Amino acid sequence: MADVVAAIEAYNRGRDPALLALKLAKMRGDAFAFLRGSCHLFYASLPGRALFADTPWAWACGDLHLENCGSYRGDNDQVYFDINDFDESVLAPASWDLVRVVASLLVARHDLGISLDCARTHACALIDAYTQALSRGVARWLEREIAVPPVQTLLDAARQTRPRDLLAQRTRGKADRRRLRVDGGKALPASASVVRKVKRFFAGHVAQGGTRFKVLDVARRIAGTGSLGVERYVVLARQNGKDERPLLLDLKAALPPCAQPRSRRAPAFVSDAERIVRIQDRMQAVPIEWLAAVEVEGTAFVLRRLLPSEDRISVRQLRRRPKPLRALLRDIGSCLAWDQLRASGRQGSSTADDLIAYGSEAGLQKRLLSAAEAAAQRVERDHVTFARAYEQGAFVVR
Repeated sequence: MADVVAAIEAYNRGRDPALLALKLAKMRGDAFAFLRGSCHLFYASLPGRALFADTPWAWACGDLHLENCGSYRGDNDQVYFDINDFDESVLAPASWDLVRVVASLLVARHDLGISLDCARTHACALIDAYTQALSRGVARWLEREIAVPPVQTLLDAARQTRPRDLLAQRTRGKADRRRLRVDGGKALPASASVVRKVKRFFAGHVAQGGTRFKVLDVARRIAGTGSLGVERYVVLARQNGKDERPLLLDLKAALPPCAQPRSRRAPAFVSDAERIVRIQDRMQAVPIEWLAAVEVEGTAFVLRRLLPSEDRISVRQLRRRPKPLRALLRDIGSCLAWDQLRASGRQGSSTADDLIAYGSEAGLQKRLLSAAEAAAQRVERDHVTFARAYEQGAFVVR
């Protein structure tokens, strides 16, 4: 118990106390939430490197699980479905993302209302889709016209959602008097010093196409699980010189990736924000609007257009829905393969030919499933330990 408690305390030290308390409470809820909030433990306890000795190296999301995929509007104003969280992105064995997402499926089986045997069958479908897409060697993306639920549903919703709808949900008031809704659900108040800091940054920031922003309001953003407590803001801003409705931006501090200590290759980036943005640019077919690595008074941040949490996959919405679940898993497997191919041959990652050969490797499914099962079992044991310590008051947030 002491090791798990100490590791979680050390990793989360210095985070916003109110949001850290929320994170720990969410992790107490179930093993899947615990997996989402303890990426550092996952990589610290991965099986020995011998398991991946002959695996090609690829650019990785680093934190791939069932709820880190979703729809988004690209900078070409079209909608896409893909992996959409790259905070933990890193150069790693190509198997690591796959092992983590399959482990997340096995851990989430209780939320999904399926047995362990059924989860294994679904996992094989995901791995099959990955290996098939990889062995074809063509980096594609999901087309809205041929997608099936639940991806089709997310793409349609993203396409139909108008910016003014999101503004109505998250803000109040009109014109330059519009302000963010700070209700403790999506946002918390930001201090006057933070508001001044963010405004100073945007006063000097020039975005894509020479765009500048006028900041109308700033709040601390509540989103996700693993990153709760990290310095993160939702910014309500208007494009200078344009008589348009304001837009919502996400400004999030960048931290070193959890998998980095286990990776023998660590290409140099100017900052962790640059790492996140450059890897996301490489892996996604089209990047999210306003995506940029920036520095705010000495701290590296990732700036992008705010993504509504409703645009992400929700495990609970797939409970006892085997057909949509199977379709989703195949889509995730394909997207991962396409993203790895798209980013191949860059800064130490293996070539597309190496990845194609890996996708055709005999016995790969069995090895990956075995590794994922071992990882899932460790997550479940650690969650039991964490939950017991949490109930005993081991975590005191100050």
